[in-house]
Amino acid sequence: MPSAPDIGARQRAEIEFWRDSKDESPECDSLTNLTFKMSEARIFLDCLERHRQSFASEGRVLELGAGQGWASCIYKKLFPIAHVTATDISEFAIMSVPKWERIFSVHLDNAYACVSYEINEPDSSIDRVFCYASAHHFLAHRRTLIEIMRVLKPGGVAFYFYEPATPGYLYSLAKRRVNRRRPAVQEDVLITSKIWNMARGLGFGVVIDHYPSTTCRTPVEAIYYCLLARISILQKILPCSVNLVFTKPGGRDHEWLTRVPRCF
Repeated sequence: MPSAPDIGARQRAEIEFWRDSKDESPECDSLTNLTFKMSEARIFLDCLERHRQSFASEGRVLELGAGQGWASCIYKKLFPIAHVTATDISEFAIMSVPKWERIFSVHLDNAYACVSYEINEPDSSIDRVFCYASAHHFLAHRRTLIEIMRVLKPGGVAFYFYEPATPGYLYSLAKRRVNRRRPAVQEDVLITSKIWNMARGLGFGVVIDHYPSTTCRTPVEAIYYCLLARISILQKILPCSVNLVFTKPGGRDHEWLTRVPRCF
């Protein structure tokens, strides 16, 4: 894990990105941002569909690392009875939530800025936590998982959707590749086995859903992920996007989830 000063510097960079971005700052009304987020929405909807059995139309749902909250707005559109809260490290990102509420004709129940390991919710109060392609920015992964465990109700489930992940031996290579995309903010990649062991050590039931989606990929990326989709063993030995599912003990599904074999 990065040192405390390094974490602080990277967190400030993330906060300031949402303040200064020419496409994603609060005062911007960028068509580029709109079209990009809508292409990402296709992937988010597919992730929800893959795990539909774990989502309910009601209950309390919280998104971590929500950015401008567009995924929370989609969730609220799909499940209007659910109590949906969007959170992000940057108050400048959260300031843009009303834009997406207008686009989707919804109103989130709450939205506020916080780090992933200091969530402003009572103990055992949340049914579902999710994040979309943002957990690799959390940096303090163990503290985040401890906090998720705290706020989830017994049997509650957390989802890390569409995360860049890799075996440990390819971490450096995978990290260099993802950092070519967004140089303004340093990107990271999850080491699948490290997250698995960390979450299991805290008591979570864990499922790793390898997800080699070809949606919205460059031509070279599409070929790579198509190969991963066709030869499933490669998903475990090469970098591959994943959905991670963490279940807090106490629910009816936990006993089954803890029996799932290691799959990285």
